[in-house]
Amino acid sequence: MDIKLDPSRDDLPLMANTSHMLVKHYILDLDVDFGNQVIEGNIVLFFEDGNRFKKQSSSTQETFQMESEEADIFRTAEPCHVPEMDSSTFSTKMGHREFAVCGKGDQDAFDNDGNHDNQEHDSEISSSKYCCDTGNHGKKDFLLVLDCCDLSVLKVEEVDVAAVPGLEKFTKAPKLLATPEKLRCEIVRDLVALPADAWREQLDCYTRCSQAPGCGELLFDSDNWSLQIRKTGTSTPADFPHAIRIWYKTKPEGQSVAWTTDQNGRPCVYTMGSPINNRALFPCQEPPVAMSTWQATVRAAASFVVLMSGENSAKPTPLREGYMSWHYYVTMPMPASTFAIAVGCWTEMKPKASPSDDLMTEHILPLLPSEADLSPHIIFLSQSTLTGRSHLCGTRLCHEIAHSWFGLVIGARDWTEEWLSEGFATHLEDIFWAEAQQLPPHEALEQQELRACLRWHRLQDELRNCPEGMQVLRPNKEETGHVSASGASVVKHGLNPEKGFMQVHYLKGYFLLRFLTRTLGEKIYFPFLRKFVHLFHGQLILSQDFLQMLLENIPENKRLGLSVENIIRDWLECSGIPKALQEEPKAEDCSPSRLAQQVGSEVAKWIRVNRRPRKRKRGKREAAFEKLSPDQIILLLEWLLEQKTLSPQTLHCLQQTYHLPEQDAEVRHRWCELVIKHKYTKAYNQVERFLLEDQAMGIYLYGELMVSEDARLQQLAHECFELVKEHMDRASAQVVTEMLF
Repeated sequence: MDIKLDPSRDDLPLMANTSHMLVKHYILDLDVDFGNQVIEGNIVLFFEDGNRFKKQSSSTQETFQMESEEADIFRTAEPCHVPEMDSSTFSTKMGHREFAVCGKGDQDAFDNDGNHDNQEHDSEISSSKYCCDTGNHGKKDFLLVLDCCDLSVLKVEEVDVAAVPGLEKFTKAPKLLATPEKLRCEIVRDLVALPADAWREQLDCYTRCSQAPGCGELLFDSDNWSLQIRKTGTSTPADFPHAIRIWYKTKPEGQSVAWTTDQNGRPCVYTMGSPINNRALFPCQEPPVAMSTWQATVRAAASFVVLMSGENSAKPTPLREGYMSWHYYVTMPMPASTFAIAVGCWTEMKPKASPSDDLMTEHILPLLPSEADLSPHIIFLSQSTLTGRSHLCGTRLCHEIAHSWFGLVIGARDWTEEWLSEGFATHLEDIFWAEAQQLPPHEALEQQELRACLRWHRLQDELRNCPEGMQVLRPNKEETGHVSASGASVVKHGLNPEKGFMQVHYLKGYFLLRFLTRTLGEKIYFPFLRKFVHLFHGQLILSQDFLQMLLENIPENKRLGLSVENIIRDWLECSGIPKALQEEPKAEDCSPSRLAQQVGSEVAKWIRVNRRPRKRKRGKREAAFEKLSPDQIILLLEWLLEQKTLSPQTLHCLQQTYHLPEQDAEVRHRWCELVIKHKYTKAYNQVERFLLEDQAMGIYLYGELMVSEDARLQQLAHECFELVKEHMDRASAQVVTEMLF
């Protein structure tokens, strides 16, 4: 399949040629430098020969496609530029500096040793176009392509794993007749093929191999999205080095790493998976199919704590004066995008023992298979979730825990099918939250109906403001899951900065699963879901894998006319509200929900209060308002936002009745919308507080402030953005900039 990438488009390229070689294990050895805002060191990659036809399951085997075209039809930049020279002239003295990934004249990419930079030899690099064969079809040098962006690569070398003693017992019979090159490849092939129950020995072997000396530098070059490596005279993936070491450093502006300060003004850094995942943190293979294990040793000043998405609870090891070393590992193969790191002056909080301490273990984990315990053990939560009541934090945690199964244990084989992760997590979020609160079944159902009503309102609002092309859950349609012969592909809308703030794939995915659950019945759906997770554990799926298995597990006379084809057509490949959802307006418009009906009664009271004259008659009592839950308050504010006018007196009373400034961020967000809409000047300071303290959730408020056409509100937007823009991630800052200017 000929995929032509245009860097000016909003589609994210996945360049790694995973069809030819797959990374099976990474070992990172890094230093965190807060002074220069860089992470630097080296990474060792262990490969196996790629096999696009590897059988994953009986239902997914047919969907794996291998295109017949040559890999070099997939181009973003010019072919690999390598000077025409004999390999013997590629010495340590001149080697890697001519092929560094940094841009022209980027001195920071090199050691301060007085040597020349890229700009000086730019004409030499560009003087010859050497097109390397990325497959094994021709006689040119094989080219290994890794996903890479905003990294300064200093050196690439083959690792001499054959120099490591004691590996014989973990590998097959000695290859006495093999050449040194073939022997090194065979050792790695045997090492990555060790069974899962030998993981401790395997990790030890990986560690010792990563410490082996180099046995020859490799040529490398780069473009905006990839690092390309070759070994002169090596024409096939099978003969290419299967263990390589890359010396590199990140760049302060790299989009995978956020350098910022905590609430106390102390420096901290953490990884950002969006929008380009981890390719600006380390050279890797980003396509979902490239699942691997990893180890990482990270050093930082002793005042910092290093947290990572590892399976172990790391304890720091003292190094030279003032520095500590932290080591983490993961033994379950995961996509490179799941690697996460956070370095800061963190404090471990141990809450007092209470019945809620066992919420997630005793009440949530039994719902689905326990293998999810092997997923990366780190969750990033915004400070916005930690203020107000525990409701928002609890629901967010339940959502992220649900990703342990859908997103980590089971992943989408095509990242455009985000609903397979976010839709499932949103649907299970309510189930988990009810279990965590230990609600009786009737209360759990009422709560879930109320949250469905909230999401219905949110979906309608989202679709009104979302481009039609981005409302589709399966935008690639019949091309979903297809890749080029090399394994490269693109993620549709992957670089669109607005995508990260849209919830269509969350909400439409949620309503599809809710529709299936309600149609088939919980007694059929949830036992099936458990079975599905067991069968597809550790695998990548497409939408049809889930839908086919679901319908195969239901007798034909109980499928109620459902088919894979019509579900995909009506729910996944259409924009707007799905037809099945439109046909049940009453079911989704909250009327069956007692909690929503209670909110409706309260809204009616507020409308009556708002219509009264300013001066209340003597003896006339104000309406008595019921106590509402956070979700009910959100729904109340949603409905009040539909009112054309609300008086300052009504807004003041509303604020006092529900103590709105002390509520969680979701409630305060709706309150800020009301303040902006009705220009309630006495609460402008609360809008300012929200924009400064709840930066991520406040993105949409900037748009509301600007469309208000009120000079004071627009000035407020500009002033707040000026104060926080340096602390925002690049995508958020870009979206707000487009709103303001």
